[in-house]
Amino acid sequence: MINENWDKYLSAEYEKPYFTKLLTALDEEYNTHTIYPPRDKIFAALDYVSYENVKVVILGQDPYHGAGQANGMAFAVNDGIPLPPSLVNIYKEIEDDIGAKPQESGTLIGWAKQGVLLLNTVLSVRAGDPLSHSHLGWQKFTDSVIECLNKRDDPVVYILWGAGAIAKKSIISPKNFIISSPHPSPLSAYRGFFGSKPFSKANKYLVEHGKLPIDWTNTAGEEKPSYYRTANHIHKV
Repeated sequence: MINENWDKYLSAEYEKPYFTKLLTALDEEYNTHTIYPPRDKIFAALDYVSYENVKVVILGQDPYHGAGQANGMAFAVNDGIPLPPSLVNIYKEIEDDIGAKPQESGTLIGWAKQGVLLLNTVLSVRAGDPLSHSHLGWQKFTDSVIECLNKRDDPVVYILWGAGAIAKKSIISPKNFIISSPHPSPLSAYRGFFGSKPFSKANKYLVEHGKLPIDWTNTAGEEKPSYYRTANHIHKV
C-alpha cells in the first residue's frame, strides 16, 4: 500500500471496512473531480520517512487545494510554485529561531530525508475546496499512524500548529515531546507562532536524547519514484 516498511505496521488498517470504503471513494473522486495531490503522492509523507527513522512529526490539516501546489507532505509545495503564506511564515520563524535562512525550495523533501514526518490529518482534497475530503475517513487512518508511533520505545517530537493539530494531543503518548503554538497562517501567526522557537526546541530535545538535530535550512531534495493503489489495483508511476 505505502511501502514495505510502513505496511508492516499499518497492514491491519488496510483490512478494515472504513479503509476499503475510503479507497473506493477516492477512485470515484479522482475519476470525476480534480483532486490534490496527484494520486501517486497521497502517501508521500510516509514514503519518504521510514517508521524507525521518524524523529519529528509536524501535523497539518489537509493538502493545499491550488493547482500544482500539493506534493503529499504537510505545508510543502512543488518546486516552481510560490511559497504559500503559511510556509513563508514558517521560513521566517526558522530564520529568527536558528539564525539561518532556509533554501528557497518548498518541497520540504530535505526535512523528510532527515526524519521529519509531514503528516496531514486528511490526505486529499478537491481543487479549490478545502476540507472537502474530511468526511472520507482519513482521520481514522492518520490517527492510526500516530498510535503506531506510540508503540515505539524511541520518543518522537511532535510539532502541533493550530487548534486542529493541538487536538491530537489526546492520542499522543506522554513519553513523546510536544511543542504547540498557533498556526503559522497570516490569520494567527502573530498570536503566538512567531517567537515560539519550535525548531530550536525540537533540536535541543533530539540532541539531549542522543539524536542528530534537524538541519531546518535543508528543505530541497529529489522526488522518489512512486506508485499508488486504487480499490482493486496497484499502479506504478
